[in-house]
Amino acid sequence: MKIKSMVCAPGRTGFFFDDQRAIKSGARPDGACYIGQPVTDGFSAVRQAGESISILLQLEDGQVAYGDCAAVQYSGAGGRDPLFLASQFIPVLEREVAPLLAGREADSFRDLAGLLDGLHTADGQRLHTALRYGLSQAVLDAVARSHGELMCQTVAREYGLHSDWSPIPIFTQSGDNRYENADKMILKGADVLPHALINSVESKLGRQGEKLLEYVAWLRERILALRTAPEYQPVLHIDVYGTIGLAFGMDQDRMADYLARLARAAAPFRLRIEGPMDMEERTAQMEALAALTARVDAMGIPVELVADEWCNTLEDVRYFADNRAGHMIQIKTPDLGSVHNTVEAVLYCKSHSVGAYQGGTCNETERSAQVCVHAAMAARPDQILAKPGMGVDEGFMIVYNEMSRIQALLRN
Repeated sequence: MKIKSMVCAPGRTGFFFDDQRAIKSGARPDGACYIGQPVTDGFSAVRQAGESISILLQLEDGQVAYGDCAAVQYSGAGGRDPLFLASQFIPVLEREVAPLLAGREADSFRDLAGLLDGLHTADGQRLHTALRYGLSQAVLDAVARSHGELMCQTVAREYGLHSDWSPIPIFTQSGDNRYENADKMILKGADVLPHALINSVESKLGRQGEKLLEYVAWLRERILALRTAPEYQPVLHIDVYGTIGLAFGMDQDRMADYLARLARAAAPFRLRIEGPMDMEERTAQMEALAALTARVDAMGIPVELVADEWCNTLEDVRYFADNRAGHMIQIKTPDLGSVHNTVEAVLYCKSHSVGAYQGGTCNETERSAQVCVHAAMAARPDQILAKPGMGVDEGFMIVYNEMSRIQALLRN
């Protein structure tokens, strides 16, 4: 089946773009806003509304396949592509991509996604990761429609995967409302929680880590109090945005001792700590995280470290996995560009005995979240992020329900 034409529609995401460098430099929260000046190129404020672009592919039989271009909350930080604004990139899509897709057969997801992922514009620049992300979602949908199958079946067929279509653990994120939202997660039976957004030493971690310790102890007691069955044993996964390294001066002995204290506070629940340090550079980040991972293992500390910052692309995922820089790697879907890179990253982690967390960002859309569920159901990561948004209910509903629909359809 041929693609007749491509239409673009500007949209909103489920959260915001935040200037991470400005926040780390002291921008103060004020309600839903931040007080301070932006420091990252492209930002007009420390926090601004998230933007997306819907890619609508009109097929020759009248069907419309679609996907959404979106970028992470902390765009422009950690080696990522710059801020993604719809008004700047719709003209690029209309000029560079629409003519390329018009009249093309929607016969192979991997071929079409690979073509778009490697596309360079007339000025020699590679397409922004957000564009490659949304375009690949749309062509995956187009190919699935052409073959009369679900998107997850297209991925499984093209990669030679044999999925059992069983549910994948869902990881919910709380944002700053880490107490009330934790209650929501427990009541809804989230498999992994709460993310917690520990992105400040002073206000959230504590100078000696005391504030996060107190929160982990509270979370443990809250799960025990609210759960309705003893078999509910969620994994505690907390993103600390490098603040442990900042608080303890990058001293790995002190960091390991603190991780051991966190693990004791979390018991009997498994604990994952994402981004314990941020070395502000890819090689240094890999080496520091690999060293801390080895130290945690040697000391027998029951905590899993999760790579995030400076591990953005498929090549980065391979690099961190090859060097065991973390027990688990977040595969941050918008940062990898095309969805086929996400699938390959998950499969690479699994083949190297490294945990695969198919993540993303609160700053996506319902469509990108749905397509990511299909990719995950075929590739089988260890956990998938509930997205978009930070309110728990909406993101969990979107991911859970799409997974349930897939299972119901494939049982028939």
